[in-house]
Amino acid sequence: MATTEPTARRTVLPGEPPFTVNDLLKFPDDGNRYELFNGSLLVSPSPTPMHQYASLRLVRILEDAAPPEFQPLQEVNLGVGPRDFFIPDLVVVRTETVPATELMFAPDDILLAVEVVSPSTRSRDRHMKKAAYAAAGIPLYWRVELSEGPSLYVHELAGDEYKPAEKHEAGRTAGLFAPFEVGFDPAVLLRPRA
Repeated sequence: MATTEPTARRTVLPGEPPFTVNDLLKFPDDGNRYELFNGSLLVSPSPTPMHQYASLRLVRILEDAAPPEFQPLQEVNLGVGPRDFFIPDLVVVRTETVPATELMFAPDDILLAVEVVSPSTRSRDRHMKKAAYAAAGIPLYWRVELSEGPSLYVHELAGDEYKPAEKHEAGRTAGLFAPFEVGFDPAVLLRPRA
């Protein structure tokens, strides 16, 4: 089994703060997840196994419920502006946009953005990304809080900000109607496969 030995070397990133999306596209593929908010660099480690598990389960639920004109996707590039670039854990787009999108989706392509909250991204997912996605005009934002059983928070856009979240707790089926009809108990996101 091959391993990578830790080194004292630092990754040198091209460009200088404030960063642009063009700078970001030149960054090395070093296993980190790089995003930009108003030119500030946001760096996250790879998601935890439970984060990946919940995200994959949610993609499968959405894929099974989605009409053919909608496509759930994991970890896509979302270019919001020259200094704003995000990688949502999951999105739903119109199927027709998938083959036409080469590198990154535009906010108008995203019907739903989902973030699965991790300890390292808690503040970003609860506050910063919610505000950024609303400002970008993304109609729906779902936040999955794994530490709450899990719980699903559904935010719907009203003007240029999201309405207060509708909370769906584990143990009860969440009946959702946008971007398409789907129902599931948030508890299944962490339940082992049968």
